[in-house]
Amino acid sequence: MINILLVEDHILVRDGICLLLADEPDLCIKATASCAAEAQAVIQSQPEINMVVTDINMPDKDGIELVRDLKQEFPEVKMVILSMLDHQDYVYKAFAAGVLGYLLKTIPTTEFVFALRHVAAGYTYLASSLSRLLIKQPSAFYIPNEKEFKCEHLTERESEVLKYVARGMTNNQIADKLFSSRRTIEGHRQKLLNKTGTINTADLIRFAIQYNIIR
Repeated sequence: MINILLVEDHILVRDGICLLLADEPDLCIKATASCAAEAQAVIQSQPEINMVVTDINMPDKDGIELVRDLKQEFPEVKMVILSMLDHQDYVYKAFAAGVLGYLLKTIPTTEFVFALRHVAAGYTYLASSLSRLLIKQPSAFYIPNEKEFKCEHLTERESEVLKYVARGMTNNQIADKLFSSRRTIEGHRQKLLNKTGTINTADLIRFAIQYNIIR
């Protein structure tokens, strides 16, 4: 069961989403919150929550910052942004913070439901309209060099580390997940930056999305 915490400060939107998912047998709005502080309190008290769907614009803290904070304490919880903001900067910042999905409030219900299930399975999802928009703006993507990058350039362990980096996990959390040391993970992250020609985590996420290394 996908147990969702919905963070949305507009009551009409919040109630509408709850109605949309009411007939989906595997999707349950377990709790709702109208601000980041309330969301943090709710997830602390309801450990069964395994997905957070949040807006970006909120009264106390933006949704991307909320995601970043929650991923530190609840790294296994899947994070999804649901917003009206379609600028590429928000998309990249959200993925760098640890979201697996970035959706627009204008998407059809069928895509919304599909995206939630896709993210619950551990894959990344970008709203189809955003994908088309970014494809029309090649400069929006970080291109490390003129040669086509091949995933074979990454070792199996580097690919694993990249997957967890994309989920917003810290070096310590990745080390625990892979039964390794923090220093070893730091080494893998540095090699990822060197191999991809990226300069920071945000650029690394852009690169991974561009080349379909994370799905």
